[in-house]
Amino acid sequence: MLIICGYVNIKPSDLPHFMADMNVLAQTVRKRAGNLSYDVAVEDHLAGSVLISERWQDQDALTAHLAAPHTRAFITRWQERMTAEILKYDAFNERGLVDSK
Repeated sequence: MLIICGYVNIKPSDLPHFMADMNVLAQTVRKRAGNLSYDVAVEDHLAGSVLISERWQDQDALTAHLAAPHTRAFITRWQERMTAEILKYDAFNERGLVDSK
């Protein structure tokens, strides 16, 4: 499993439009093969900080998502108006939060 997590920063005045576009994208992404979760939340309205959290079954699923027309269109529309620090993590030992091992 891959975990994608990080922040997107957007001009606060663009935040409502950005989140509306992101919510439309998220509805499509959540239906894609290999998507386990796709969540976005505004962390700080005044700073325009948005938390991104995704889980993907594998790299093939993530690659397909990044190449998909809806994803490419979103990135093209917003890339000049956002900065991002988003990282990808490999998860090999998934277990419950309170499991001791």
